[in-house]
Amino acid sequence: MVNTNRHILKTCFLVLCLPFTVMAADTEMSSTIEPYCEWQSVNHTIKQPLCGLTGDAVRGQEIVSNGSSGNCVACHTLPVSNTNVFGTIGPPLEGVGTRLPVEYMRLRIVDSRDFSPMSIMPGFYRNPEYINRPGKMYEGRTFLTAQQIEDVIAYLVTLK
Repeated sequence: MVNTNRHILKTCFLVLCLPFTVMAADTEMSSTIEPYCEWQSVNHTIKQPLCGLTGDAVRGQEIVSNGSSGNCVACHTLPVSNTNVFGTIGPPLEGVGTRLPVEYMRLRIVDSRDFSPMSIMPGFYRNPEYINRPGKMYEGRTFLTAQQIEDVIAYLVTLK
């Protein structure tokens, strides 16, 4: 029981601290702040791609498995070969392209609290005005860019 509680605490710590540290080592993080694209949730979906962008599945795979960007593997298992360390706090993402339509995936990645208010998943494209006490590097910006969100989605839909 103690080991299980320790594991849960460590996992929760990683998940909750992730948005504030995940891109600290990323030298590609621009000093300019990308304009935020407003989005609207309708029936637990975001129908249109953010900013009208098209995603790239190859870039998306890099983002989900890279600890310096999306780091989805911290909480989810994924069929990626460049890592063998996966979290188990979130649902497995293998086959997600069959289970969920794109517009449902988009909302869950953009701001999972819009779908489930108790979610501990970071809102990777939540309006920066609503991010409580962001780290200095995230002031006025989202955790992932609109392009990165669409890249992740493009990768996830390939997981059949």
